[in-house]
Amino acid sequence: MITVENIHKSFGDNQVLNGIDASFEPGKISLIIGGSGSGKSTLLKCMVGLHEPDEGRVFFDGDDFTGLDFDNRIPIRKEIGMLFQNSALFDSMTVEQNILFPLEMFTEMSMSEKKDRVNFCLERVNLAGTNRLFPAELSGGMKKRVGIARAISMSPKYLFCDEPNSGLDPETAILIDELIQELTHEYQCTTVVVTHDMSSVMGIGDYIIFLFKGQKWWEGSNKEIAHSDVKELNNFVFASPFMAQARKFF
Repeated sequence: MITVENIHKSFGDNQVLNGIDASFEPGKISLIIGGSGSGKSTLLKCMVGLHEPDEGRVFFDGDDFTGLDFDNRIPIRKEIGMLFQNSALFDSMTVEQNILFPLEMFTEMSMSEKKDRVNFCLERVNLAGTNRLFPAELSGGMKKRVGIARAISMSPKYLFCDEPNSGLDPETAILIDELIQELTHEYQCTTVVVTHDMSSVMGIGDYIIFLFKGQKWWEGSNKEIAHSDVKELNNFVFASPFMAQARKFF
């Protein structure tokens, strides 16, 4: 369980988050949606410690993450898997070396154990045998899957994904969504995804929060979102061609 309480964040005179409260449950995929500048990526970065909130708290299973110093955050960080928007692979490292990176930083496994874990994670994302390839030799979808393999290498309790379908074709985006869903259920992760992809929202959104001008404007499931009477949410949801066409069926 991850809980955020009264999160505020400003950059200079620009207030990006204004009093966000939310709870994210294990075994479920929680989506943070909203237009550009709504604060969704900033909220995610506050949750994982890439930004420090100006006010408010982030709790991981009751532990006050925001109240800890760098060293005392390490045990929680070891339990976090992170998939960045651009996959954030090291170009000079092979696929295997990229996935080994967190294992070498945070575990005392033998090299044999680490390589077994790498191979397991690659098999889990259907990329067995790609160990010696470099990121430049991979497609966009393959890079995302390598990013996911690295994110799950430490068997995370908490999985964060920032725009996992950005830049992908619709078929590959569905495969990534299905993989995130499978891994969430398999590991019983508390999974938090920032996205603007309404196909993802309708496909895997167990719990959704909609941010508008730095505030939580709506929350609910993907079964409830299409029936909302919140004007700002409807403007966002039905702006996509996919949802505009689907609206007649709701």
